[in-house]
Amino acid sequence: MAFYIIRRLLLMVPTLVGVTLVVFFVMALSPGGIGGTQLMVGAEIDPAVRQAMRDYYNRRYGLDEPLIVQYGKWLNRVSPVGFAVNDEGGNRWTAPRLKWPDLGESMSKRRPVTDLYREAVPITLVLNMVTFSMAYVVAILAGIYMARYRGRAFDVITGTLFLGLWSIPVIWMGVMFIGFLANKQYLHWFPTGGLNATLADNWPFLPTWDGQAWNRGWLLDRMWHMVLPVLCLAYADFAFLSKLTRSSTLENLSMDFVRTARAKGLSDRVVLFRYALRNSLLPLITVAASILPAMIGGSVIVESIFSIPGMGKLTLDAIFARDRELVLAGTLASGVLGLLSILIADLCYVIADPRVCYE
Repeated sequence: MAFYIIRRLLLMVPTLVGVTLVVFFVMALSPGGIGGTQLMVGAEIDPAVRQAMRDYYNRRYGLDEPLIVQYGKWLNRVSPVGFAVNDEGGNRWTAPRLKWPDLGESMSKRRPVTDLYREAVPITLVLNMVTFSMAYVVAILAGIYMARYRGRAFDVITGTLFLGLWSIPVIWMGVMFIGFLANKQYLHWFPTGGLNATLADNWPFLPTWDGQAWNRGWLLDRMWHMVLPVLCLAYADFAFLSKLTRSSTLENLSMDFVRTARAKGLSDRVVLFRYALRNSLLPLITVAASILPAMIGGSVIVESIFSIPGMGKLTLDAIFARDRELVLAGTLASGVLGLLSILIADLCYVIADPRVCYE
């Protein structure tokens, strides 16, 4: 098992290089090129000032160098094993050595990329992990009972409802949530955006009551702000996951080991949850490897709608700004999370099914 994990981790390196290489060249060869948005700001400025700006960006970020050289320098910076430049001209390179990866400085925000993603990645991960957990819990429970009561009212109504939700675009659902559930003219049950109220940093962590006024606290306020974004990310997965659980459970309920368990006099609940469910989880584990990266990608839309300062919104702003450092860092982070989720799914096979072995 250890050899398999090490091999998979090593195979991640060429995969990440290929993904970032494609993204870099697509951005570089697009109209305007890298950093084009920065140079188009203020089209009426003096040509001499524009040329000075162009010279600054070329000197600061090496935009006048060949594209393969630009990508090679970026790859050298982010790699834990690379070369170091020991003179100002950049002509002398030291021997390869271990170093701390450097994601560079954002061209549009003038801040280190590491600091920007250190603030954004935890927000996106928390948002998606809550969504992932809720989607799987609801879908698995619904799928099990849909299989148990096959053809009955619960199966038909739940399946139709989830299928209807699956057909609704996320962007439309988010706008409807804001327009009705967060609008003061209608229900106004939830805030329109953000992750906390403006003064939440000054509130206590837990809800408090001082005898005169109720304060919901920072934690409850954060949960209140996350309700609509989580629902937007989760509802589309209910139909697919519940149908997958239902079909897998029905298939396992017809297997010989289930009939043997029933012949021994075990109750339907024990047969369903102890015997059939464990074998029904294998397709869900397979799907989980693709759903988590898809949620992270889908959070671009949700974070933009609800003004959440997460990785998705940061990457989207970077794409519009043609910010090379931010876009490549976002691609690298998304690629690492996606590949790790696939590796974790492979390891979960061993836990769910003892017959699986990677030795």
